[in-house]
Amino acid sequence: MDYDEFGLLAENAAEAGLPWAGPPPVRREVVDVSPGQQVSALIWGEGDPGLVLLHGGAQNAHTWDTVALATGRPLIAVDLPGHGRSSWRQDRDYSPARNAEAVAAVTAELAPAARAFVGMSLGGLTAIRLAAAHPHLVRRLVVVDITPGVTAEKSAPIAEFVQGPETFASLDELVERTVRYNPSRSASSLRRGVLHNAYQRPDGRWAWRYDRLRPRGAGPDRASLWHDLAAVTVPVMLVCGAKSGVVGDTDREQFRRLQPNARLEMVDGAGHSIQGDRPLELAALIEDFTA
Repeated sequence: MDYDEFGLLAENAAEAGLPWAGPPPVRREVVDVSPGQQVSALIWGEGDPGLVLLHGGAQNAHTWDTVALATGRPLIAVDLPGHGRSSWRQDRDYSPARNAEAVAAVTAELAPAARAFVGMSLGGLTAIRLAAAHPHLVRRLVVVDITPGVTAEKSAPIAEFVQGPETFASLDELVERTVRYNPSRSASSLRRGVLHNAYQRPDGRWAWRYDRLRPRGAGPDRASLWHDLAAVTVPVMLVCGAKSGVVGDTDREQFRRLQPNARLEMVDGAGHSIQGDRPLELAALIEDFTA
């Protein structure tokens, strides 16, 4: 089937009630981050990017399309290693620490003056690590529905979806499964997401664009990431979905203990993927925090 990755943006705008004056300036660029490893990113706008957006595991840069349209500012949305159009790693190590090194290289080349990083889930843990290891790159940090306190139990519904079948007989079959696991989202928005995040193989079957990530049961080094969070010295905001079970009260308390001045926000009606469930509310919070 024909696929234009920027041809669906008018649908994003219409569904969110955003004005549409024609296609926005957005393009894709690729950065060599290490020998044989490339990271792809979407470049929005024509000025110096003010934001760097990092998606969650099994997602890609297009998960931020509506947020990017809502902010209307120059920014970049990165395909993390092993996701979207970025290279897969032979060692399949997509940990926050390894991701942060790749994102640092991309940021230095494409957005060295970015005013803030926004990271959701795996992207949020990556951003925490980046802020600790490369403080010269991060001026403000927005963490979306994740803390180092995430456990396999808390993320079980997400893992069940991500670790599903490797291939599908048709695009409709893939979309149907996605809709089943995301009952609060419109079928049209989920179909767009699938089109951005899947491809048809030469044998006619459909598969996701992301690597299957780490072996089942593997998780981030939580103790190390809590230490990284404590080392962050820039303003921080944690945004949680009211319908998500990934971040609990104990996690928020620990987050606040390590970052006493952090801003904590709860978005009603949103699950884990706030950028998909309530993109305008998330965009407004990002704009207010980074203005």
